Amino acid sequence: MPLSREAIVEGLQRIVEPGDVVTDEQILVESSVDNFRKLQNIFNVHTMPVPAAVVMARSTEKVVELLRFADEHGVNVIPRTGATATEGGLESAVADSVIIDGSAMNEIVSIDAYNMQATCQCGVPLQVLEDRVRELGLTTGHSPQSKPVAHMGGLVATRSIGQFSTLYGGIEDMVVGLEAVFPGGQVTRIKNVPRRAAGPDIRHVVIGNEGALCFITEVTVKLFPYFPENNTFLGWTLKDMATGFAVLRDVMVNGYKPSVARVYDPGDAGLHFSHFAAEDDCVLLFMAEGAAGIAKATAEGIQAIVDKHPECTQVPSEYIETWFNDLCWDASKITAEDERIRQTRNVNRTTEISADWSSINDIYQAARARIIAEIPDITMMGGHSSHSYINGTNMYFNYFFNVVDVGPEEETSKYYLPIIGIICEETLKRGGSIVHHHGMGKARAPWVKDEYGSSYYVLETLKHAFDPNGIMNKGTIIPL
Repeated sequence: MPLSREAIVEGLQRIVEPGDVVTDEQILVESSVDNFRKLQNIFNVHTMPVPAAVVMARSTEKVVELLRFADEHGVNVIPRTGATATEGGLESAVADSVIIDGSAMNEIVSIDAYNMQATCQCGVPLQVLEDRVRELGLTTGHSPQSKPVAHMGGLVATRSIGQFSTLYGGIEDMVVGLEAVFPGGQVTRIKNVPRRAAGPDIRHVVIGNEGALCFITEVTVKLFPYFPENNTFLGWTLKDMATGFAVLRDVMVNGYKPSVARVYDPGDAGLHFSHFAAEDDCVLLFMAEGAAGIAKATAEGIQAIVDKHPECTQVPSEYIETWFNDLCWDASKITAEDERIRQTRNVNRTTEISADWSSINDIYQAARARIIAEIPDITMMGGHSSHSYINGTNMYFNYFFNVVDVGPEEETSKYYLPIIGIICEETLKRGGSIVHHHGMGKARAPWVKDEYGSSYYVLETLKHAFDPNGIMNKGTIIPL
């Protein structure tokens, strides 16, 4: 028989200090959603099941006890640190879930400048770690737009990526080792080594698990030399995305590694570059960084490639540098955006996918055309590519719509989920991946079997093996 809410709270209070079990009703209803249903918090209208408690975990040992308790009593657990998720991975799919919040586990354990790695607990904000290592002339190389507010555990759990990924890679390329706790309280530590061939790379059972398999308590990431004085910015305007994708491909195939490589379509470019781009202009941009010789050679190589395309018109580098310096969003920007939505009921959403070079432009064109034709009240439909590889790139759809004739709680069902559905359909039919870096969450979980195909067997087996009682973040990655 399931425990009552009162019994769950009493059990948690026996494990941690009573003050670390949060049962304030307003906090609980706000914690029932993440940024996937952000309008519910903006307008204080909530429809999701309310958690039983938010419990602050202050050590690995407490996480062990909490997961043992949850596993024994069949209580759904939602792991959380920075709470910046966008795909419903932190929302409560069932009533009386327990949110285990690791944000108080915020110690930087060590910074090893000789071996070029840093170890920190899951609740360390990325910005805090980055600021510390920069004092030593180093960088993590990881810079998602959420850097000022995201925490290390959540970044690893969602397989996040940063704005400099074309040079440094995604978080999976940066993680050296980690510690995690599985249901029943099993602690797993993966040691810090540069590489090994001792069977499958089990880091990837943990990286990207989105709290559906385990709770990440500690991570070790690589560090890199930091040479901001060598940053070189390059930008062009052009008239079509196909040319932009072709240039990105040439840069990657020829072996260049800019830290930033992007092409914006006219709609998305209008949000950032209207001071120099015409209404029908795409914008192509790069940043080269690193040691002086590397940055110089990278910039010169990119310049030579783009020079082969006379339809690209170069713009002053300071235009791109100014844009770059205002990329990240912090608490003040989040507050301002929430207030804009509250006043206008005009909502901005994003969905990112990936595909090979042969397919990416077709996906972009098809999904964009369908959204404009099929979804009501669209006020801007655009996108950009921001993470490229030798064999393909991503597409980051960016769109605005007015919420009309429905309440804020119905925004996802009338607009957001149908848009996601169109993007997933057009991506899957061309062999791409329906999620590049935001995670599946609960928003894209309905398409998980189509995403995995015959390899879904592996994912499903992992879930059954590591979470046999199904207590870890129900509905995330694998739908209810």
